[in-house]
Amino acid sequence: MSEPYDSRFTLPSIDDAPSTESGVILLGLDAERLLAGVGLARLADEPALVALAVDQARHEALDLGLDALVEAGIVRWRAVRPVIEAGPEMTAAGSLRREWEHATARVTATVTGLGPASVACLAACWLRRDDVEEFAARRRAPENGSDTQNVLSRVFAD
Repeated sequence: MSEPYDSRFTLPSIDDAPSTESGVILLGLDAERLLAGVGLARLADEPALVALAVDQARHEALDLGLDALVEAGIVRWRAVRPVIEAGPEMTAAGSLRREWEHATARVTATVTGLGPASVACLAACWLRRDDVEEFAARRRAPENGSDTQNVLSRVFAD
């Protein structure tokens, strides 16, 4: 008797975009790393934020530690999750790579002005939203405009 077929582990099609394989890799990361990726991607996707961060780093006012990136990612995720959720319904694809394509299309259609890194990280968070939400709930809830020394969160505040 043959083993059941699991489509999550099929080889990529030669027609799949390289970003799809990057997405499959992202989906293997834990929630903390995904949220840190959201925080860093926001910075890397936005030239003005990069310029501000460089200036703040020059003046030794920028903390780019993992905790700061995770906090920035949580703030960003909480800001855009309702927007992504309100997006168009998409049918379940039954394949991890097709689910990835649907998620990136949903993020791109609902959140404007994103670069490729933000799209990828937010799509991974969307597909892993239960894990991401559970992790974020265990963390101290970051607040926009808080008095903390975390400059990165203030840079990312919407």
